[in-house]
Amino acid sequence: MNSFPTSPSRSSAKASAFTLIELLVVIAIIAVLMGLLFPAAQSAINSAKKTTAKNQAVQIATAITAYETEYGRLPAFTGTNMAASNIAILCTTNDSINNPRAVLFMEAAAWKTGKGGTNANGFCDPWGSVYSVALDTNYVNQLSNMPYAPTLGTVSSAGTNLTKHVGVWTVWSNSSKQYLINSWD
Repeated sequence: MNSFPTSPSRSSAKASAFTLIELLVVIAIIAVLMGLLFPAAQSAINSAKKTTAKNQAVQIATAITAYETEYGRLPAFTGTNMAASNIAILCTTNDSINNPRAVLFMEAAAWKTGKGGTNANGFCDPWGSVYSVALDTNYVNQLSNMPYAPTLGTVSSAGTNLTKHVGVWTVWSNSSKQYLINSWD
């Protein structure tokens, strides 16, 4: 009489488990699939950042136009970008010199990676560069030497004239290509 309980044979127990080779093959397949998905995910993220930058450029241009409508003049910006002092004119209600009616023309959140916003440098795009701005201060409804994109992936720093009153833009570099993101297209 056999005193040992009956158990499955060793060969059937071994067949139901993964071998090390099978596990490595599964991991390799997952790695290949992740490698294929990463560029698509990165492209979607970059597209979202470009859309955010475009919306912010238009938002800044709209705020400047609203300021002009309210006060009958363009804001007294210093420099050619949306520095902190220029953002303060549009985003604060306690500037009695530049905004005596205490109108909030634009709300801007603190800068976050991939989202843009304000920081110590000014109003920055999702990549961290401060937006550039051009104002038609002589009221001829023309902005001279504005950047433009002659071909996809290239940006010319100056050279085209726009029949606009306000222009806001940023240039995003991706590898060796540059992309113009602006408020006038």
